[in-house]
Amino acid sequence: MTYRDQAKPEILRPVSNAFIFASVFVALLLNSLPWNGLWLMLHPDFVAVVMLYWCTHKPQRFGVGLSWVVGILADVSDASLFGQHALSYTVLAFGGVVLSRRIRMFDLREQTTQVFVILLLTYLVYALVHWQVNGQVAWTYLLGALTSTLLWIPTSRLFQSVRQTFVERE
Repeated sequence: MTYRDQAKPEILRPVSNAFIFASVFVALLLNSLPWNGLWLMLHPDFVAVVMLYWCTHKPQRFGVGLSWVVGILADVSDASLFGQHALSYTVLAFGGVVLSRRIRMFDLREQTTQVFVILLLTYLVYALVHWQVNGQVAWTYLLGALTSTLLWIPTSRLFQSVRQTFVERE
């Protein structure tokens, strides 16, 4: 803990369900942006990052079942193989819920390594489904895990700044 953190203890406001669903909806909209060329290989999965944040910070509200429903919505909006996102988001949510206390124990820079492993497993599920359907492994899916991990710190800071309120020290 730095001096700055000790000078202003923070209390996080409770989050409404409407805010959680709005953030997931915005992430679904960001995922549906048109990507092509090199950016198609590098585009991050905004929904995965937002869902992982809520699974680690509010596991009692956002879990495996809700992630499956969001995955089905992502499959429909992306026009991909039905169940591909649902399966991978379920794996992501399971990892986020099971490791939520461990991930929150570290600061943001240390969290990124654990988030990278969870996102890599999620993208590995994408690649395995692609391999089963098309007969070839799409290794380019794994590049998205790196770019999605790079979004972890800005996403966490954004959501924490919305939820944060400072308390005066006595």
